[in-house]
Amino acid sequence: MTNDELWKAVLSEMEVSLSRANFTTWFKGTTIVSNSNGAVLVSVPNGFVKEWLENKFNKQIFKVVQNYHPEIREIKYAVGNNRSHSILPKKDFAQFIPEKMVDDRSDADIDKVTNLNKRYTFDSYVIGSNNELAHAASLSVAKTPGKLYNPLFIYGGVGLGKTHLLQATGNFICSRFPDKKVSYISSERLTSDIVESIKNRTIEEMKQRYAKLDLLIIDDIQFIAGKEKTQDIFFSTFNELYGKNKQIVLSSDRPPSAIPALEARLRSRFEGGMLADIGAPDYETRLAILKIKAKEKIFDIDNDSLSYIATNIQKNIRELEGALNRIIAFSQIYNKVPNLKEVKKLLAAYLSTPFRKTTYQSILKSVADFYGVSLNDLTKRSRKKEVVRPRQVAMFLLREEAKLSFPEIGSKLGGRDHSTAIHAYEKIKKEEDGNENTKQELVLIKERLYQSFESS
Repeated sequence: MTNDELWKAVLSEMEVSLSRANFTTWFKGTTIVSNSNGAVLVSVPNGFVKEWLENKFNKQIFKVVQNYHPEIREIKYAVGNNRSHSILPKKDFAQFIPEKMVDDRSDADIDKVTNLNKRYTFDSYVIGSNNELAHAASLSVAKTPGKLYNPLFIYGGVGLGKTHLLQATGNFICSRFPDKKVSYISSERLTSDIVESIKNRTIEEMKQRYAKLDLLIIDDIQFIAGKEKTQDIFFSTFNELYGKNKQIVLSSDRPPSAIPALEARLRSRFEGGMLADIGAPDYETRLAILKIKAKEKIFDIDNDSLSYIATNIQKNIRELEGALNRIIAFSQIYNKVPNLKEVKKLLAAYLSTPFRKTTYQSILKSVADFYGVSLNDLTKRSRKKEVVRPRQVAMFLLREEAKLSFPEIGSKLGGRDHSTAIHAYEKIKKEEDGNENTKQELVLIKERLYQSFESS
């Protein structure tokens, strides 16, 4: 396998696990420039991307690289020495996937001014019981921006279609109101802009640039949590746009009330608009999505195979497309469409990972990550106010997911008495039954837990 082929394999895996915005932000313009003596050198466009890949994605990248080259022991990143190419150039990747799929992944569809991908439209969005409220709210905003729901805050787990809705809203407004100034960015890009503006002493110019917008769309807004300067500048921008009745659309993996280290004034602004959640799609919606994706990619596959995928992949739309992509790659390589038996064999490893046994360590890590607290705070006898609820949720999930006894739960969390674990379990159980926010928090934490199986 050549360096180009190896990096295309990495990009393919990363695109399945990330939102379109994150994938483009962190992997555009990257490539392998050398592979020798057990070390791979990856060229990146700037220092910010270098730091992010090293700190956030290196483990995933290393895992993919080792699947193809077990002798590789290290991955290094360097700014520059980058050969100009698209993220997944057709001439190199066509041997793995059909031409139509290559076109779908091209930067040619992305507007250089708005950052919107024109492929994301309301017409191509599959509506089901899991997303009909979010879809209806987005369409209303698109038809009358700044009038009805402002801000519009869409939340839900990874890979459920939030980015599609956000970009469809932006594309609709651009087509109906061509004079409006629209910008779609990820929260990481927002933070990057702010960092660069601080460094270059151009904060006011940046604020003025955002203040001129008619529609600001920010994907994954939860990532500004804990970043005080970013929150401060965004609060100012938010108020400026809101005061002029300019539309703001945001997405997050959780509701505002569950974003840790988010300033109260921002949380209040977010909750003052329209909150719409997207849940996991039902079987009929999953099947419809697969049929549409197969048609888009000009790929003829039997209904039994599509039904098998839809039945066995239930939590994540991106995983559905990832599974379909694997089948298309197989078809391209072997010049045949696999039958149901071959599809089952092809996806066996892909489908088996979510069913690994839940461990108490994975539960505690998922809870700690979700609430933004440390594992040490959860497991030691800390009485910090901000840790009490996360610890109660952890006790509940240790009982529900890991099936630990109450004495075992107390032991895992700082040697507490079993009666404390019982009280926590019953409290959260009651909230799950009667409080929509708690129910949603638990769903999102469980999604993190399942995703940890896939990346481990």
